[in-house]
Amino acid sequence: MSETILSIRNLTANVDGTPILKGVNLEIKAGEVHAIMGRNGSGKSTLSKIIAGHPDYEVTGGEIIYQGESILDQEPNERANSGIFLAFQYPLAIPGVSNLDFMRVAYNAKQKYLGLEEIDTFDFEDLIEEKLEVVKMNPSFLARSLNEGFSGGEKKRNEILQMALLDPTLTILDEIDSGLDIDALRIVSDGVNQLKTPDKGYLVITHYQRLLDYIEPDVVHVMKDGEIITSGGKELALELESRGYDFLDDKSTAGVGV
Repeated sequence: MSETILSIRNLTANVDGTPILKGVNLEIKAGEVHAIMGRNGSGKSTLSKIIAGHPDYEVTGGEIIYQGESILDQEPNERANSGIFLAFQYPLAIPGVSNLDFMRVAYNAKQKYLGLEEIDTFDFEDLIEEKLEVVKMNPSFLARSLNEGFSGGEKKRNEILQMALLDPTLTILDEIDSGLDIDALRIVSDGVNQLKTPDKGYLVITHYQRLLDYIEPDVVHVMKDGEIITSGGKELALELESRGYDFLDDKSTAGVGV
């Protein structure tokens, strides 16, 4: 039986006193790719941020169990160092901090957390250049300030480069297809697929079925009003693409399980 990477049980959460998540249940086992779809405001991105530990969100009930342990009391950096990786929909730019330095500090922070030896600058440059091929990125990007002046596709490739470097156990991709043309989407998706292994878990958040043509899910969930209202196979995403979300408003459809 596959190890359970992530188990979310009856999770409720507020932001500024307003309920956003209203009882989310989700389980991801090793080797599985789960996709979450839904309209704007359904709670998809909120869920990703809460798993990562964003301080703006208040968990009011339920559990988040990662590799058998509750992480609700852990700080965001602890969650990241333990192997939870969130690729942002809108990656931040940090002027004056080189891409290379940012990634070396992040890598060494994880090494230190795991009780492993930190890597020096020269060895790190060799390591990162090996990973550049995964996302077809020019080495010149390493010397530039983090995400400053990067196109949308370059920012997303940079996120997947970080994923390649940090080797997370749980990868959360929050609308990485947002703003990408077909070529950029293919490069980013190919990078993710190259990094997939049977001992890791993956959560893909998207509005559109087209991403799931490239990163194929084992399970598709649909969120509405802070809850997962139905789950199914890839065919559910195809049905949403052809019929829109309106057909899920029929109560006879909601609650269909995998």
